[in-house]
Amino acid sequence: MSLFEQLKFNAEGLIPAIIQDRTSGRVLMMAWMNRAALEKTLATGRTWFWSRSRQKFWMKGETSGHVQVVRDIAVDCDGDTLLLQVEQTGAACHEGYRSCFFRSAAGTPPEWRVTEPRLVQPEQVYGKP
Repeated sequence: MSLFEQLKFNAEGLIPAIIQDRTSGRVLMMAWMNRAALEKTLATGRTWFWSRSRQKFWMKGETSGHVQVVRDIAVDCDGDTLLLQVEQTGAACHEGYRSCFFRSAAGTPPEWRVTEPRLVQPEQVYGKP
């Protein structure tokens, strides 16, 4: 059985991929992969994903230059989620933060609060806010 046959893709042919900073252990982002994106990631050593909103492949950092070099790809016990450990250059989040998980619930009543500094303004990278 091939590596791909051991994975459980959803009805749309996608599998969630959690991206983690290899050095710090911080979760940087979550994105979707299909078989072709995983194949391209394995072949290039860079992260490739499937954009559900744009219906196209994309490589992390193709616009911003904030690339992810893949150091390990693991699968969970059920075969339905991937964990990629990467070396991240710059911001992982399209909003300019190191991690897409830059807000945490805090206070009474609870509200979302920014918990890390913004590394770059999105318009500097993407040309739009």
